[in-house]
Order: sequence, then structure tokens, then C-alpha cells
Amino acid sequence: MASITLKGSSVHTIGSLPTIGEKAPEFELTKNDLSTVKLSDYEGSKVVLNIFPSVDTGTCAQSVRQFNKEAAELDNTIVLCISKDLPFAQARFCGAEGIDNVEMLSDFRDGNFGKTYHADFSDGPLAPLHSRAVVVISENRTVLYTEQVAEITDEPNYKAALEALMN
Repeated sequence: MASITLKGSSVHTIGSLPTIGEKAPEFELTKNDLSTVKLSDYEGSKVVLNIFPSVDTGTCAQSVRQFNKEAAELDNTIVLCISKDLPFAQARFCGAEGIDNVEMLSDFRDGNFGKTYHADFSDGPLAPLHSRAVVVISENRTVLYTEQVAEITDEPNYKAALEALMN
């Protein structure tokens, strides 16, 4: 379990993110058109998982905007923005913001992504939403980088995540 903070108050996740060097666990999420997608659908591409509680918060929205900007310049890389928001809310946000370089995916159906990646809060006012985290995965599904953001209101370390793609 990761111990992080929410505006300075201690909260916890249900576990730790996948370990660097291990094979990234498979997942199944819902796209904005309500179709289903799996991690294995992206095999052969590098994948950045931008995980967060809700696109309706300032920090979460900013992370989507920033990764959208950065993703435009990345070769053979897909950025997946993952929350438990309904696909309709995710699509509305992307349309209003002109977001088109990242894919928004929802874990609203069964929450298995958050459980598999141990990203869900186990306590606190945001339980059982996803905590803020980043996981970078290679073309062959090896975990290259992880960041469990220590203060949920802080943005992730974009530079470190993107540097992991270059190595």
C-alpha cells in the first residue's frame, strides 16, 4: 500500500504500482464510444498510463492537457488517460479542450484496472477513485517507469515520465 496525502492529510492506496522491469498487467477499459480496449491492443507501441481521480478537477485536467501537448511530439507512443469518469464526461472534456493526442479510457464498469494496478484509494474522501499515478510501458509490455504522486493535488513529473520513453 502506498501512503500519500490529500491536501496534507494521509490517505492510502490498495497497494503499490507495478514494479519496473516486470510485465505490465493486462487490462480492459472503456473508450468514449463505449467499445472495449485492452493493453494488448497497443502492443508494439510505447504506452504512457496517466492515471487520476477525475477529469473534473483542475490538476487532473491539467495532466491531460500537458500529456496531450507532449504526446504530439512522441514517436510510436500512445498516452492513455485513465479514470473512473463516465466515457461521456471524458468525451465532453476532450471536445471542449481540443484534446486529440491522447486517448481517454474509463474504468467505470468494474474498476478492475484500479485494482490490478493498485491505483485505487483504500481510504479517505476519494475512495475508491484512482490515485494520481503514471506508468510507462515499453513496446513489449515491460514497465519502464512508475510514479505514485505523493500529494494528490500535485501534477506528475512529466519530464521523468517522458525521459523513460527515450531510454
